[in-house]
Amino acid sequence: MSRILIIEDEEAIADLEKDYLELSGFEVQIENRGDQGLQTAMNREFDLIILDLMLPGMDGFEVCRRIREAKNVPILMVSAKKDDIDKIRGLGLGADDYMTKPFSPSELVARVKAHMARYQRLVGAGQKTNDIIEIRGLKIDKTARRVYIDGVEKNFTTKEFDLLTFLAENPNHVFSKEELFRKIWNMESVGDIATVTVHIKKIREKVEFDTSKPQYIETIWGVGYRFKI
Repeated sequence: MSRILIIEDEEAIADLEKDYLELSGFEVQIENRGDQGLQTAMNREFDLIILDLMLPGMDGFEVCRRIREAKNVPILMVSAKKDDIDKIRGLGLGADDYMTKPFSPSELVARVKAHMARYQRLVGAGQKTNDIIEIRGLKIDKTARRVYIDGVEKNFTTKEFDLLTFLAENPNHVFSKEELFRKIWNMESVGDIATVTVHIKKIREKVEFDTSKPQYIETIWGVGYRFKI
């Protein structure tokens, strides 16, 4: 299901947009402040962002600029301002479209669908499919070296990512600490293999809902670890 972020401080308008978009099969999240909307946009994956221009905390121009510096997600800017200079500035900062309030919800849905279809065509024509592992809410993007839990990105160090990916690529196989140390650190386990335990602990803190009852990386006492599938 495609996911849309609405950054809009007028709750009645945001709720109306959300209702129409959900009826069209989209999953929708609302943020009512510019600074909070920016944080959500940067930390989660969305297929399109509907961005109001006048927002508390941070205006839509600045939000658009910062999102566009990091992501290529389509941005549909909306505003009660009708001046051409605002449209030009918004589009110049990277917005894909500009709608002037008031507008009909059906027109909004139509534009959302059109921009998402166009974006998918461009992505499909210009990029290769990323190598991705997905298991019960855990998504490991090997190509981009990024990890997500239920759509929320988690920051991993190089070795944490390598260790998680190796285990996920070899599910239900029990590896000793010595084996993991050799595989990931590329050396014999004459060093401190406790580093494996430390890295497993850090990974669990990022991906497990309850670290005392891990659903991904299981400890096999006296032997080592395995990735459950």
